[in-house]
Amino acid sequence: MPTVQLFDTVSVSYVAKSPSGEVVESVPEEKPITLSIGQGRILKAVEASLMGMQPGDTKTVNIQPEDAYGPYHKALVHEIPRASFEGRIDPKPGMILSLSVERDGQQQQVPATVLAAGNNTVTIDYNHPLAGMVISYTVKLHAIGN
Repeated sequence: MPTVQLFDTVSVSYVAKSPSGEVVESVPEEKPITLSIGQGRILKAVEASLMGMQPGDTKTVNIQPEDAYGPYHKALVHEIPRASFEGRIDPKPGMILSLSVERDGQQQQVPATVLAAGNNTVTIDYNHPLAGMVISYTVKLHAIGN
């Protein structure tokens, strides 16, 4: 029986979970996706875990932060004056906002999570919500080829 090789087109389903067991992403078995190994449609480390698998195989792999959503950087947590939100939004902990930041001399919109909202300041986290976490992927290979 053939096994997955680089550049193969494969049909897969998967469930990705955070360390707490929360499902953060999934592709159901009833509706697998088709992708070409090496094209980066899913995390490269997950693609690499498919190598050598045969149709019908299931595998669970733990993807380290540097191969998933990156490490958690404390420097990306900022306190912003509450007044900067005046008249636009009332920030509450847990909200994900789209904020404008300057990067390489240009303004860009980036997602940020509200960690705390005090009377005078709002604590914002610019890290990806899954940064610093080991993500567990359970992948199933349905088919190799078109």
